[in-house]
Amino acid sequence: MPQTPDHIRTDDTRIGAVRPLITPVLLQEQWPASDAVLATVERSRAAICDVLHGRDDRLIVVVGPCSIHDHDQAMEYAHWLKGQADALEGELVVVMRTYFEKPRTTVGWKGYINDPHLDGSFSINEGLALARKLLLEIVDMGLAVGTEFLDLLSPQFISDLVSWGAIGARTTESQSHRQLASGLSCPVGFKNGTDGGVKVASDAILAAQASHAFMGMTKWGQAAIFETAGNDNCHVILRGGKQPNYAATDVAAACALLKAAGLREQVMVDVSHANSSKQHVRQIDVAQDVAGQIAGGDARIVGMMIESHLKEGRQDIVPGQALQRGVSVTDACISIAQTGPVLQGLAQAVRARRLC
Repeated sequence: MPQTPDHIRTDDTRIGAVRPLITPVLLQEQWPASDAVLATVERSRAAICDVLHGRDDRLIVVVGPCSIHDHDQAMEYAHWLKGQADALEGELVVVMRTYFEKPRTTVGWKGYINDPHLDGSFSINEGLALARKLLLEIVDMGLAVGTEFLDLLSPQFISDLVSWGAIGARTTESQSHRQLASGLSCPVGFKNGTDGGVKVASDAILAAQASHAFMGMTKWGQAAIFETAGNDNCHVILRGGKQPNYAATDVAAACALLKAAGLREQVMVDVSHANSSKQHVRQIDVAQDVAGQIAGGDARIVGMMIESHLKEGRQDIVPGQALQRGVSVTDACISIAQTGPVLQGLAQAVRARRLC
């Protein structure tokens, strides 16, 4: 009787299925970026870098849904935000939050790319196409987009359209994500650890500034060794931990740690997550506090993150039950009606800072 090959006996013993994945180059061929889209990406990346390097005194504001789950709703939000971005462009560099991948504490819906139909069908190839199509439509409006880079392969499919990227609190300590950031073409924000520790984000910036060599997948879908040049456009995002860390004392402590590491003294403040104690309406109060620091002349605060959707609150995905339109299916968000005054308040704070 023939023997079972050793590698079959010991490998892939828990894999239920393997399906083909579209290659990034084929997806980009199907959904190409126009010259106008690429120009918007280049222009917005340059503006963000100018803020990070002190050449522009505006405030970067990354604002939008906690997660994208519907194309039409995302586009409605984008049209509203574009109006705000144009009206406040003298004070704010607005980036729409377009998060397609969601890190889960245990299990749950993993995002638009992984499960675009929200039903556990995991149509990932379709999710990648839907995500790229949405980004193309938003950027074609002249609005910059930002996303969290969670999966190490997905950037090859969409990163040419992204103006700003985030590495989440759960992955800031990951060597693989630090290496990824060192090769990304866009500015990257590293969140502090889930416990609130900022040093892990400071270490991540130092790592991302360095050159690295690591294994990955090319746009042609081939395994390869990538050698990076390092990314000097990285920064810390304060998102709270065991307690909030957006107060003036927290900003000062974070900047002191960055200075000691030889890094730029600058932070972006995420007004959601632990900084709002996961109470979405408190984002407004936190934003007002941070706006006060900015108005008082603190130039170390270079940006802010806000979770905002068409309508406030959140909802669960329940099989067979229709979703409420414009309401988040992950973290609770404030509404556009609540977000508008927050953006105007931030713009006013920037104007006040210029007088200090």
